Amino acid sequence: MAEAKVGIIGGTGLYDIEGMTEIKQVLVKTPFGEPSGAITLGILEGVGLAFLPRHGKGHHISPSEIPARANIYALKSLGVERIISVNAVGSLKEEIHVLDMVIPDQLIDRTKGRISTFFGDGLVGHIAFAEPFCTTLSQVLLEIAQETGIRAHWGGTYVAMEGPQFSTRAESELYRSWGGDVIGMTVLPEAKLAREAEICYASLSFVTDYDCWHDTHESVTPEMILANLHQNIETAKEILRLAVTRLPEARDCPCASALKTALITSVEHIPGHVKADLEPLIGKYIK
Repeated sequence: MAEAKVGIIGGTGLYDIEGMTEIKQVLVKTPFGEPSGAITLGILEGVGLAFLPRHGKGHHISPSEIPARANIYALKSLGVERIISVNAVGSLKEEIHVLDMVIPDQLIDRTKGRISTFFGDGLVGHIAFAEPFCTTLSQVLLEIAQETGIRAHWGGTYVAMEGPQFSTRAESELYRSWGGDVIGMTVLPEAKLAREAEICYASLSFVTDYDCWHDTHESVTPEMILANLHQNIETAKEILRLAVTRLPEARDCPCASALKTALITSVEHIPGHVKADLEPLIGKYIK
């Protein structure tokens, strides 16, 4: 089987990828507990692929409970170099319509209780995160989305909220005043952890609602989200199928060397168990 260099993290409504061959499921043990579930390995359009539904089988994991560190670590340990994340979001702007797709290029972190780093416990690391999404990967996704005919928006700020409750109207208006474009619950801490793991990360954000700020649209409900998202799932799968065949072989983006100058702690002062646990991430820098 080809090495799984591309990972797909499926969000609400996307729990499998049709067309994969040579399929096998693996349960990966990590120092950060179990991932959301078994990871499906296979071949899609001749490319090795790893697929993980972030909410688990049957959608039983709340956004605040997603084991993000275990998920990213597991994908890294399987050889994944690029992650395409599929996310359901609400629109914070009139011109971003329900059923549109957004490929965000910025983030505002409004999460509260999620561990968002692999570091600590004797190892200090500070990654650059000014550009939180991989531009190269995002550009490929945009080009393919435009080919499918979906109304796609390049760039924009994704406001990551804690949840699981939806926004109050006051919060929604506040995020709009900040320049937020879409709002969701699942891009963070994935994007931060992927950068620490030197994995390219980009989001296909599918708009399911207008949050609660829009006077002429009803308040967001789970039923609304699911109904609208299901209309875009087939489009998402087509974009993913084409994307895996268009990715450049070499990675010359900053994501690939994010830890080169990020590790602050002297090697001799890094605890042995931390070196062992994080070897897939930091091994090449501490030898």
